[in-house]
Amino acid sequence: MSLIATLARLEAVHSGRAQPAATVRHRHLSERPLVFVPLTTAGEAGAPLGALVGTDRHAPRLLAVPQPRDRDLRFAFLADLADVILPYVDSFAADVEAAERTETDPETGKRVKVEVELCADAPQLIVPSRAGIDFVRLLGRSMRFRRTAEQDPETPHPAPPRVPLLGRWLTHFGERARVPGSSLLLALSDVLARHWTTGQSALEDQHLGALLAWIAPPEGVSGAEAALRAELARDAGGQLLCPPAGPATDPALDNKPLAPAIERYDRARGALAAPEDGLEADDRLGALTAAEDEIRALVERCARPTWDKVWDGLDLLRTLPEAAHVAGRWTRDRWSFTGHRDRVLAGEPPQPRRDDAVTAANKLAAREREQARLDAQEALDDPLVMAGRRLAGEAFAGEVVDVAMAYSESKRPSPRPLVTVRTDDRPHLAERARVYRSLGGKPQSAECVAVEEDGADGGAQAGTLIVLRVLDKMGRGKEPEPGSVPEKGDRVCFTLFEHEQRGGPKLPEPEDTPWTHGGPPGEASTPEAPDPVTEEDVL
Repeated sequence: MSLIATLARLEAVHSGRAQPAATVRHRHLSERPLVFVPLTTAGEAGAPLGALVGTDRHAPRLLAVPQPRDRDLRFAFLADLADVILPYVDSFAADVEAAERTETDPETGKRVKVEVELCADAPQLIVPSRAGIDFVRLLGRSMRFRRTAEQDPETPHPAPPRVPLLGRWLTHFGERARVPGSSLLLALSDVLARHWTTGQSALEDQHLGALLAWIAPPEGVSGAEAALRAELARDAGGQLLCPPAGPATDPALDNKPLAPAIERYDRARGALAAPEDGLEADDRLGALTAAEDEIRALVERCARPTWDKVWDGLDLLRTLPEAAHVAGRWTRDRWSFTGHRDRVLAGEPPQPRRDDAVTAANKLAAREREQARLDAQEALDDPLVMAGRRLAGEAFAGEVVDVAMAYSESKRPSPRPLVTVRTDDRPHLAERARVYRSLGGKPQSAECVAVEEDGADGGAQAGTLIVLRVLDKMGRGKEPEPGSVPEKGDRVCFTLFEHEQRGGPKLPEPEDTPWTHGGPPGEASTPEAPDPVTEEDVL
């Protein structure tokens, strides 16, 4: 945690209200997001209990699994989920626009620009917390390899055709969520915690009700009191007034109303299948329907508070203006969505269970590059974020007190003006270190020449004088272009980190994977023989 984040957290505790951590919104918000509030069954990983899903905050689609251990009911739940998500995803696939992309010509090997289709917009999935993203990824992994009756008529428990397709899309959303700055799949608790700092821990921020209680507490109530009430307040029946929907459920819900309701459903279904109590068929069917409706009501009662709070959180985020670099990151999300759409339409197989060495290395390098780019862009877009970087010694701001023209020592001298900046910051600068400032949206670099302490007016206004040599973005003439060099009296801000990230070393093609990393994909490998049993292995 940075120093400024620690100070903000202490201020939130002191004031009883969350403190702004940003002045602009650093994530894209769709005009029509799909909100997904899932619930899972206790004691069985990945077993869905139900969900609220949809794009209309006043009319969510309720999905429930009366008996989560029943495989057929699970497939029915996933098929219903596909009926909601896939049409939403498809609604963005047809609207395209022309765009240029740089590709390598297979004949010449040169980089050329080609015109391709780019989806004009992309879908956006919103889940309440980070655990919801993990559940989406788990659903995708469990669904995308399911066999259908058309693919394999002899497969046991065939899945509906749309279930594997939904698994491929959920896997793509889950993988894209691992890319820093991506907005295709967002955990609302993470986005809110990025823009507001509360007086509780990062783990407690994953409870959406407690997080919103700190950001917008009721009148006359502190954030800590409101958050405690959101976490612990229960009704007369012992149930939480604000269930976490994490997507794990509260044990009090599992033990008291839910488990007996599932038992009643099992008895009603057994009576309908093998009637022995003398009840009429209509009565047995009515008992089964009543038991199923009871479970659906429990699922809705548990998920509806979180559903409403997700939309409240989106309303809070929309009050912040969008940051300048958000549109560029959303364009990369659109490229990602368009590429996966094309792979699905081309009939390519689903994503592999495990990436080969080259693909995994490329993904890791891309995520590291995007993280560094996101950190730089957030600081450039937001003075509050830049203040944190300045406090950490990674940037400095100040006033230009002197500008002296100088030239490079070469056959064709180029302008290399010396700019002196007085600052109260303490950047970690070394001699000849590179610094950067944003000039018309492009980074202009400079070189540190000297750093010395300054005390103006007999030491009344102490500061630091930093002499910088401007190196580029001044045009090709003998004199710098107007506006390319700071003038005396200007306020400037330089960073010690680069604004644009460079690409890493070129990796080999997947088919050229060396033997040290498993060899080419699909190559048959001999499994390692187990260690021989010795006398020490036997008690």
